[in-house]
Amino acid sequence: MDDKARVSELIQPYLNGDQFYIVDVQVVGRPSGRIKVIILLDSDTGITIDECADISRRLGAQMDEENFFGESAFTLEVSSPGVDYPLTFQRQYVRNVGRQLVVTLIDGSTRTGKLDSVANDHIILDIQAEKQSKSKKKKEANLTEEAPPVGPTPIAFEQIKKANVVLSFK
Repeated sequence: MDDKARVSELIQPYLNGDQFYIVDVQVVGRPSGRIKVIILLDSDTGITIDECADISRRLGAQMDEENFFGESAFTLEVSSPGVDYPLTFQRQYVRNVGRQLVVTLIDGSTRTGKLDSVANDHIILDIQAEKQSKSKKKKEANLTEEAPPVGPTPIAFEQIKKANVVLSFK
């Protein structure tokens, strides 16, 4: 079992059943130097700094007791993924219903719209029509390109390469 899997297993008791879930675990560094462990956690209602700090203290103490990395020094960082981190789990999409998303599909195309709903295998993204550019000639020259869909559009999770929430300061 690699270090990432070992850390993921060790943190399970601190996730309060399934209240919190792991978004990402990274273990970087060398055994001969300092090792950095980064754990990103989330929940259906978000996770506070205090909750992250509590989990970090308890997990760090356990890792020290178990001599997790042998004699190597390590730094443990537990935090939430933040708004710029891509959505990776269905639970994250559910929490962001009503927000604007930019979705990159596995074919490289992008879709931007309001997340209307989330199902087990897809999302519904309400895509607004693109504003016409000043020069229609450019669009007419690219007749081979398929126009992106408009309105409520289902997108299967398996087609999503990356999805990010669009920050709005309105």
